[in-house]
This record gives sequence, C-alpha cells and structure tokens, in this order.
Amino acid sequence: MREHNYAVTINWIGNTGEGTASYTAYQRDFTVESPGKAPIPGSADPAFRGNPECWNPEDMLLASISACHKLWYLHLCAVNNVCVLEYVDHPVGRMIEGDGQRKGHFKEAELRPQVVISSQSDRDLAMRLHDDAHHECFIANSVNFPIKCRAVINYRN
Repeated sequence: MREHNYAVTINWIGNTGEGTASYTAYQRDFTVESPGKAPIPGSADPAFRGNPECWNPEDMLLASISACHKLWYLHLCAVNNVCVLEYVDHPVGRMIEGDGQRKGHFKEAELRPQVVISSQSDRDLAMRLHDDAHHECFIANSVNFPIKCRAVINYRN
C-alpha cells in the first residue's frame, strides 16, 4: 500500500478590525496556499456572506471531482489507444442545507465532459473509459454522494 500526504495552508484574511465580534463583523475571505504554488483566493458561498469573486469550498469540491475524473480518464485513454484531442467539463453539484436527518451536505454531482477524440479512436471504448475513470478517481472514492457522468464524445474529422 502506498500512502500520499498533502498539506496546505488556509489563511483567513477577513478580519476587518473587530475579529468575529458578531456574525456580520467579519469577511469570509481566505487564501489557499502551498509552497511553490499560486495562492487561490477563497471565500464562503455568497449565500453565506461570501465574496462572489472568490472560489468557495463547494466550488473547489466540484472542481476536484471533475479534475480527478479528467486526469484518470486521460490516463486510461492513453493506455487504451484512445487519442483525446479536447476535453472540457461543465460539472454541476447540488447541496442542501439539511433534510431533517443531516446538516448541509452535497446530495449529488454530475460531470458533463465534452470530449473530442481522433477519428481512428474507438468511440464505444472512449465512452466506457468514463466508468473506469469514475472507479479509479481518488476524490470520487472519498465522497459519500453519487456522482453521475453524462459524457458527450465526438470525432474530429
């Protein structure tokens, strides 16, 4: 068994001078930092008094799911002789703030990758590899809600 460790710094930058003296006294802004990488500006979702110009944790979770799936998919295509020429995803997620049994949580996510493959590639195999990528994805294997994949695959002529 191999183990990988990760560490980041979440630096709250929303103290407006009063700290958390009240719910409205502070901003939700923060940065995600790691040595040698560009900082990511973060905040809460605007529904929770966050800055709409920044990434919120829910955005980052959805982006992580999509990026992990894409990376596995590209790997599987490469080792199975499917030549991907373009890949763009427009994932969506649904979070609810409580259903009587649980606090706020993601209910589901859906990946919507649009993939262009070479005309020599096997389109059916390219579609099946999305299922394999889902089962390999570290992030998908770590969450407790369903992730669907509604892929569209086209050939480049």
